[in-house]
Amino acid sequence: MKIEVRAAPLDPWHEVADYERSQTALHGAAGAAAVFVGTMRDINEGDAVTAMTLEHYPGMTEKHLEKICRAAGARWQLLDILVLHRVGELHPADPIVLVAAWSAHRKDAFEACRHIMEDLKSNAPFWKREQLPEGGHRWVEKNTAGY
Repeated sequence: MKIEVRAAPLDPWHEVADYERSQTALHGAAGAAAVFVGTMRDINEGDAVTAMTLEHYPGMTEKHLEKICRAAGARWQLLDILVLHRVGELHPADPIVLVAAWSAHRKDAFEACRHIMEDLKSNAPFWKREQLPEGGHRWVEKNTAGY
């Protein structure tokens, strides 16, 4: 399992490929990989958004993500989990989050990946401050529904 919160840009498909190559336990055992990539939108709540600053509570955020992943591992038959999340300044189309789950079978990989993402989106200590075109800013008070 790998969990990382970082300010550096994220290339999700490169990250998944590198991680798979580095994890010899996945070679031949993983019949399924479910991957979710979340990117920044240029609109929210009907308004254009030109940039966003994503903040987190260092230490607490990583512990929460680890707790989510461990719970998923206890609930589904998983071989491995990868969670990478950006913080700092982001722009429309920038990847924000990558969640990947590997399993012998697709059902466990799909369900675990979705569970991790939904919990992360709803409960992890991240805060979003959007920049609007006219120069104003606003804090995002609620997350979009996942379903």
